[in-house]
Amino acid sequence: MRRLKLRSYVIPVLILFLLFGVYATYAIIESNKRLSKVPDHHVNDTITRKELPVINELEVIINPYTQADVVASKGFYDYKGSEEDQEKSITRYEDTYLQNTGVDFTSDTTFDVISILSGEVIDVKDDETLGKTIIVQHKNNYVSTYQSLSEVSVKKGDKVSQGKVLGKSGTNQMEKELGNHLHFELSINNQKVNPLEYLNKNLTVSTKEE
Repeated sequence: MRRLKLRSYVIPVLILFLLFGVYATYAIIESNKRLSKVPDHHVNDTITRKELPVINELEVIINPYTQADVVASKGFYDYKGSEEDQEKSITRYEDTYLQNTGVDFTSDTTFDVISILSGEVIDVKDDETLGKTIIVQHKNNYVSTYQSLSEVSVKKGDKVSQGKVLGKSGTNQMEKELGNHLHFELSINNQKVNPLEYLNKNLTVSTKEE
């Protein structure tokens, strides 16, 4: 039988491969140990910050008053409405006919005027023609306006909750024939809308859980 004779360099090469394998195995083990020492909360916090769930909350837009005998006396001027409804939604002031951009709520007695949603008072003013006026900014670019007030209970910059008393109904020069009333307007994305189509309806508010 013929014997195989190993060349002189084969054994050193095998030894080098063996040593490299041992070193690589040791490096992997040490790397795993270091990773296992990283606190879990760091990883969890990162994931939580990146994946905050969006929550859709429903809020019911309430009437801007609570008194039971308050009624809507003059409606919003709707370009698509009937001629009869449009005629009822026009105000004559100093020989000028104006289309009603809100709804007028009347009562024989003075009543509290409340915020239809939570928000921030962005303006309070007193106009000789329109009376005292309060404007409130809400979520989803909703803005509510309360005119013809006799009293004001808030100031600009105040945070108000839904149902917060803003003031009291009153009179103004433009709509003297209505007597004691509230002129109420609602804007969405800077567009005046018919308030009666939104009052007592659900408003979907998207918020991120903190």
